[in-house]
Amino acid sequence: MNSIDELIKSRNGTLVEPEVKGFLKECSIDVPRSFIEIDLDTAVEKAGTIGYPLVLKVISRDILHKSDVGGVCVGLRDEQELRRAWNEIYVSIAHRCPSAKIEGFLIEEMAPRGVEVIVGALCDEQFGPTVMFGMGGVAIELLKDVSFRLAPIDQDEVVEMMKECKGFPLLTGYRGSPTNDIKAAAGVIVKLADIITGSKLLKEFEINPLVVYEDGCMALDARAISI
Repeated sequence: MNSIDELIKSRNGTLVEPEVKGFLKECSIDVPRSFIEIDLDTAVEKAGTIGYPLVLKVISRDILHKSDVGGVCVGLRDEQELRRAWNEIYVSIAHRCPSAKIEGFLIEEMAPRGVEVIVGALCDEQFGPTVMFGMGGVAIELLKDVSFRLAPIDQDEVVEMMKECKGFPLLTGYRGSPTNDIKAAAGVIVKLADIITGSKLLKEFEINPLVVYEDGCMALDARAISI
């Protein structure tokens, strides 16, 4: 049994972001330092263990796209901003998604800037296990700069897939920008290929954005959808 399948079964088919990121961490894919809290005062006390600025995200199995319903606040610089964002998210969810059950909040470190990409794996009805890579991160729906391959796949094939995207030069030092860790990003895609080919219950696994640095990369948001 693939461990992602075990996780899906243990959560009755629906995973929230902290659970997906916990799985990524087990796969040796870096994620931001974080903690989960349901009480605001306790969250404020714990915030010092990470340090500001922080990111605040709602946790709910009823919400697939948190940003669409006002469930994410970034760049929180102090306790006052954390408290205000916490209350604003509650109000926004009550207005936009009143039936959603809030299980708590994910409080994360604000990761350094890098090149944002999207990586994923899906079980396509026609082609079977497939992996994808795209440039743009949050702008992926606008840019449509994406390439696909069948899984499983090796690292050399992944790099060739990445080169098909028009924005690939952003990773290679475009106009004096740093050369980023293409090998690390490719390694994440290989792992996603292994996950989707080894699973019987996973329909889609997406990391968006995966931020690529000069040394390494980090998954800032991730979701998994079961069959």
